[in-house]
Amino acid sequence: MPTRQTSGVLYIHSAPRALCPHVEWAVAGVLGVRVSLDWTRQPAAPNLWRAELSWQAEPGTATRLTSALRGWEQLRFEATEEPSSGAEGERYSSTPDLGVFHAVTGVHGDIMVTEDRLRTAMMHAARGADLAEELNTLLGRPWDDELEPFRCAGDGAPVRWLHQVG
Repeated sequence: MPTRQTSGVLYIHSAPRALCPHVEWAVAGVLGVRVSLDWTRQPAAPNLWRAELSWQAEPGTATRLTSALRGWEQLRFEATEEPSSGAEGERYSSTPDLGVFHAVTGVHGDIMVTEDRLRTAMMHAARGADLAEELNTLLGRPWDDELEPFRCAGDGAPVRWLHQVG
């Protein structure tokens, strides 16, 4: 029986040069293939590097990539996964200061917020929290604000496609 496949992109927005080979090894461990990324300087941060990797593999790969990379010093990254048969899409964003943000995404890339998460935000607001701030956190706004300068600096960067081995 063929395995289900989906696709996604891993955006390494910033990594110190010494960390780059470790990122490649971690990604290779998840994908099961040799990985050699096209690293370019990150214009938004001197002495840091960036890379992108488009992949095709089984659903859950973005989760595994994020687990392999989370918590590394000066590493900023995002991992996305397209929806597939029986699985919603996903988006992970990670920064050294904020940690990991996770969101379920719909077929058009929109963040899907569950009823329970909305109810919790409303409960926090009823206890004095700012509802707009609660909703911005649910949508990943703090991560977007921190990552946006690094995203813009990556326009025109090379992208490599990799396929997971069966």
